[in-house]
Amino acid sequence: MSDNSPDTDDTGDFESGLPGFLGIFDVFISKVEAVMLAAGVLLMALNTCVNVVARYVFQEGMFYTGEVNRILIILITFAGIGYAARHGRHIRMSAIFDALPLMGRKILMIIIALFTSVVMFFLCYYSYEYIVTLAGRGRILPALGFEVWMIYVWAPVGFAITGIQYLLTAIKNFRTREVYLSTGVRDGYADTESEV
Repeated sequence: MSDNSPDTDDTGDFESGLPGFLGIFDVFISKVEAVMLAAGVLLMALNTCVNVVARYVFQEGMFYTGEVNRILIILITFAGIGYAARHGRHIRMSAIFDALPLMGRKILMIIIALFTSVVMFFLCYYSYEYIVTLAGRGRILPALGFEVWMIYVWAPVGFAITGIQYLLTAIKNFRTREVYLSTGVRDGYADTESEV
């Protein structure tokens, strides 16, 4: 079996493995996710460090740090679920799956990917409904002064991207002979033990 690391080209960029428009769309989403995650983590670290320095050097922290970090955590969480799906990194219980022959694993992976895609789109719809409810209440963040619903926009976006990713995984498994955990990650385990 092949290892389950993502397919990359010589520059380290993600290669979808899907043909035509689907492949271009998949690569585009992967780049957006990577930028969002990297920017979110770096901004949260910078925000926290600057607040610590301000608190200990100037004896007064920045009053908005908690709210900014809350926004960034939401962004990282919901951008991260799509990223994890793209790289086959979600937790999975695979004892039965691994015991099946190739065709059984392929059929089961298609069912899992389609079911998960439907669940993600369902959650996308309900998170959108939640945002509409929050917008109707008109609550604002006390420190930053903008409406609370704005920070939750990443939830339906993240669920939608993850749903698309699982749908593309099902399509990839329909089109290939091998079993794929995502569009760029083949099923299998890497040999992590080094020879002595």
